[in-house]
Amino acid sequence: MARRTHVYEYHRKHGNIVEYAGFDLPVWFEGIIPECRSVRNNCGIFDVSHMGRVLAEGKGAESFLNELTTNDVSRLAVRRGQYSLFCNAKGGIMDDLTIFRIDNLRYLVVYNAGNRDKNWSWLLKNKTRTDVTVSDVSDNVAMFAVQGPRASIVLWNLSGVKLDEVEKYGTKDVKMAGIPCLLTRSGYTGEDGFEIYVWNTSVKEPSNAVKVWEKLLSGGREVGISPVGLGARDVLRLEAGMCLYGNDIDENTSPVEARLNWVVRLEKHDFVGKNSIMRLKEKGPSRVRAGFKMRDKGIPRQGQDIFADTDIVGKVSSGTFSPTLSLGIGMGYVPPSLAAIGERFSVGIRDRRVQAEVVKLPFYQRKSGDQVVVLGEEMGLKDFRKKYSSSGQPAVATATH
Repeated sequence: MARRTHVYEYHRKHGNIVEYAGFDLPVWFEGIIPECRSVRNNCGIFDVSHMGRVLAEGKGAESFLNELTTNDVSRLAVRRGQYSLFCNAKGGIMDDLTIFRIDNLRYLVVYNAGNRDKNWSWLLKNKTRTDVTVSDVSDNVAMFAVQGPRASIVLWNLSGVKLDEVEKYGTKDVKMAGIPCLLTRSGYTGEDGFEIYVWNTSVKEPSNAVKVWEKLLSGGREVGISPVGLGARDVLRLEAGMCLYGNDIDENTSPVEARLNWVVRLEKHDFVGKNSIMRLKEKGPSRVRAGFKMRDKGIPRQGQDIFADTDIVGKVSSGTFSPTLSLGIGMGYVPPSLAAIGERFSVGIRDRRVQAEVVKLPFYQRKSGDQVVVLGEEMGLKDFRKKYSSSGQPAVATATH
């Protein structure tokens, strides 16, 4: 039987449920395209309680995490976080994750739902020291994400916290619906976004989580908040150029190939996978991740072949129709010679080879203020809405990641 999150009853009543990563989760509520637009134009709320959450505490917590992750945990001040990776001894990516230093000797580690059991076993296996304790709190802490240009308005209204005090990858203790929560500022949609962690609320006794969820929905109604499912989440993260574990990165993929060198600190003391990553960086990879847009009509999908002339030179790792850009976009692994911006190749879509062009990632990015960058095109928010909020878009195939 599939597992359920704290607010499953809401999803059952209002969403379309699918099984994903062993959980019954909503793939959409109103629909993938309107939910994407809600996040881009107003605000969306996501239930991400299926993700893994671990507390690492004690004098040895920093060193322990530094030995197992690629980024430098020692750089984290209290109340700061970072994006990072677990790698195996061969330098393959076991998962991507975030680490927040929420107190002097206390760290919150957040990773993907599909890797919860694997990662927890990995942490226990490598915990040889006695000056650190690790606790899997996933089932006792609910996790919601609020994303979009109006996310800060919603959270300010509900918590009274001045959100300009919370930097990107910063944290703050807040109260939502009178309930103690941790607020972090990261996100995976290309928008300003926050995560709310509701402490001490189990899946069996979820009342505190339900109160916060309902308060977020009711408190955000006047600014257009919408619940968002897995389908739109996948489209939005791809528009933002974010990797999805199992599609774009896995244990046979190096951070060098995935172009995630920016979260690998080779100058720090030894960590799992360091030597293998260094060797591949010196040698040079035979394939790298590239983002591309379709030049002709067609929607790329995971697993499709990438062609240079008649030769298969790579595979699509993620692909979709982008409602924000009104065209097909994707990521895939190709030889470095084909990965430069402006390079052309074709994607095998059904029985056709459809032309594609390599573009700079992310496909979509909101800059400071209301400026939006879409494939290098900069415009004000009003112009953006006028151009990309028309209602007559074709449907997107359901995505369940």
